[in-house]
Amino acid sequence: MRRRVLVLRALGLGDLLAGIPALRALRRAFPAYEIVLAAPEQLAAPAAASGAVDRLLPASAPGRAVPARLDWPGPPPDVAVDLHGNGPPSHRLLQRLRPGRLLAFAHPGTPEIAGPAWTAGEHERVRWCRLLEWYGIPADPGDVRLPVPGVPSAAPGAVVVHPGADSGARRWPAERYAAVVRGLRRRGHRVVLTGGPGEDALLDRVLAGARRPDGDASGPPGAVDDDGGLRAFRGGLPFDRLGALFAQAAAVVSGDTGIAHLAVAYGTPSVTLFGPVSPRLWGPPPGTRHVALWHPGPPGDPHGQEPDPQLLRIGPDDVLKALLDHPEVPRP
Repeated sequence: MRRRVLVLRALGLGDLLAGIPALRALRRAFPAYEIVLAAPEQLAAPAAASGAVDRLLPASAPGRAVPARLDWPGPPPDVAVDLHGNGPPSHRLLQRLRPGRLLAFAHPGTPEIAGPAWTAGEHERVRWCRLLEWYGIPADPGDVRLPVPGVPSAAPGAVVVHPGADSGARRWPAERYAAVVRGLRRRGHRVVLTGGPGEDALLDRVLAGARRPDGDASGPPGAVDDDGGLRAFRGGLPFDRLGALFAQAAAVVSGDTGIAHLAVAYGTPSVTLFGPVSPRLWGPPPGTRHVALWHPGPPGDPHGQEPDPQLLRIGPDDVLKALLDHPEVPRP
């Protein structure tokens, strides 16, 4: 039987994309092994697109918690890697499989693991690469790019606006997104909105506000999908179509969510709205292609229900200026 590496990262799309540099480092370090990623089943396509994962083992838990168990078949994994957490819950989950070797951060609750110390305030891509470096596995935090999907974009050259986020704390108000859309269209840009499952009503509010002269997005939804310059993709596109849309977009505007990492993965110019978490922890790589809007202040709860005060300090004019002044966003 082929030797196997089991990697635990049972989190969301943004977490997976931030973990790609570490996954690719493992692929290079164990070229003859089967790399198995324990992650939510809906991430199978982006995991395969990374070129670093051979198979996905479905695993998830509510609220970003550690899964209760892993349905691991056959003999123990030769190597297990904890890219999920830094403490006993994720460590013990992998230890129960009796791997030949476990790579993980050190923790007082699992003193038998001689890994590196966890550092608070470290960027997510850097953190997991540092873990592997401690074990002698070279890793490059900048190794984030995905290959462009082999399907055509549904809206090449449009500005993609993604108003959704996993929590209310990171969800900028719909009426502000509508104001950005109006400003872009006045300047001749085509705009498409994207949303995941359960976000149709949010997209309808942005559409309605973008099409009203007064910008009021509080009225009833039901706008027509396409009027020649504004279109919405509801319900979550299949990953290859979503990837093609982002890879061939003029720019991407979103909050601090997995979609922002997708823009980075395809090298598409982006403007990301941060709050309550600083871009120092989850932001794009340095340079001019990706703009992180952020008003420094005390950190908030990234899983809160209401938009974070730091996020609300960003106005539509800030976003439009970042887009219109962006050196890599094409002019219509």
